[in-house]
Parts: sequence; structure tokens; C-alpha cells
Amino acid sequence: MNIMAGLETFLYVISSALFYPVVVGLILLTFWIVISFGSFLREYLDRRQGGSRSLQQYRRMLDPQLITRSANLDLELEKRLQEAELELIKGLDKIRFAIRVGPAVGLMGTLIPMGISLAALAQGDMPKMAGSMVTAFTATVVGLACGVAAYLMSLVREKWVRADMREMEYLTEMRLRKGKGPRTEDKGEGDNEPLKKTATV
Repeated sequence: MNIMAGLETFLYVISSALFYPVVVGLILLTFWIVISFGSFLREYLDRRQGGSRSLQQYRRMLDPQLITRSANLDLELEKRLQEAELELIKGLDKIRFAIRVGPAVGLMGTLIPMGISLAALAQGDMPKMAGSMVTAFTATVVGLACGVAAYLMSLVREKWVRADMREMEYLTEMRLRKGKGPRTEDKGEGDNEPLKKTATV
């Protein structure tokens, strides 16, 4: 029994030690969601005005002065297309991370204070118990709110990313045809095949 009591005490100490990192993580996640929402709103306004920063940057990457006319033009364009699509997917991964982490950290911020609250109840410390319960429910609300906000932003961003990918593939194909010029008639049908999709959302 002494061994079990020691193990339980050890687990309780670990759980209590994680309380402050969890609270700090929730605060940082909340600030990150607010900043991400500001960036999301700015991108939304830009797209309403008919502009996409990702597409504008990709058009600059396809500038004929930056790409040499060579036999490996298709490979060079394919590489640039993959790099641009990976950058778009990385932006989505950050939001998907918040979707998973928000509720998980919120749950940890709920269970840890509840353990402290039960320990305070056993000692008859009602004020400490009430304070721990308030912290527990607050952590749950904050974690779920961050997860829901990240999920809603991801739904819209995924549509934007898919649209940008389709436009990037179209621009790459047009740049490839323009780069080959009159030589496309001598290459046969193989050169007119569209570029395969290089990444999925």
C-alpha cells in the first residue's frame, strides 16, 4: 500500500507541475488565434478586392527574366510549383495544429485543477476548491473556443488554398507553353499534357 500511495503522490506532483505550463500554453494559443484571425480577415479583404498575395508572389516567380529558356524548363517550373504549393499547405498545417491542440490543452487545464480541487475538498479548504473549479471550467471554455475558431478559419482557408493551387497549375502550364514557343509543334503530343497535381490539401 505504501508503494501505491507513493506512486499516486508522484503522479499528483507531476500533474500539479504541469498546471502552469498548461495555463501559459492556453494564453499563448489564445494570442496566436487572435493574430491568425487578423491575418485571416486581411486576406479575406484582399480576396474580396480580387487579389491573392500567394498568386501575386507566384506570378513574380514565373517572370521570364527569372527563368532561363532551357530544355529543362518543365522541370524548373514543376519545382517552383511544388515549392509554392508546399508553402500553402504549411499555412494550413498551423491552423490544423491549433484545432487539435486547443481542446487537448483545454482538457488538461480542466482535469488538473479538478484534482487540486478534490484535494482541497478533502482538507476542508472550500475557497481553494471553488477557485480551482472556476479555473477548470474557464480552461475548458478557452480551449474549445480556440479549437472552434481555428476550425472555422481552416474551412475557408482550405477553399482558398485549393483555388490558388488550381490557378498556380494553370499559370505554370501557360508559362510552359509560352516558354517552349514554336518548338511545341515539333515535340508531339507529349509536351501538351498538363502538369500533374503535385500536392494535395
